[in-house]
Amino acid sequence: MLPVTSVIASLLAAIFLRLSFAVIKLRRANKISLGSGGNDELERAIRAQGNFAEYVPLALILLACLEINGAPWWLVALPGASLIAGRLAHAKGIHELPPNFRKRVFGMVLTINTLIALGSLNIGWSLYLLLNHLGYLA
Repeated sequence: MLPVTSVIASLLAAIFLRLSFAVIKLRRANKISLGSGGNDELERAIRAQGNFAEYVPLALILLACLEINGAPWWLVALPGASLIAGRLAHAKGIHELPPNFRKRVFGMVLTINTLIALGSLNIGWSLYLLLNHLGYLA
């Protein structure tokens, strides 16, 4: 069971849907079916959605691996909350006019640091499990 990852994934799905609806709304309003048509607002919306889609799947896989390998719930929830905060900050920063680079950078720093932390946590937790299984930690 993956209850923590499920909640985090559901919250991230809601954010992704909001970003997607923003793109759809701008496409309809500007009658642009493909690309951004040179529309700066639509380009920002497309990139916010695309950036989200580029980073979130790997983070969710790492969260699920950590949880499925029996890490404590808080060790999954903390990086999950960091990921959500990072994705929200990035999206807000890219949508503001003029674009708020401080929020965008903060969002990306949180997201990248979360990915680094999740990779490290997965390696550390897996080594702990392996050493425990082999009897080195008994």
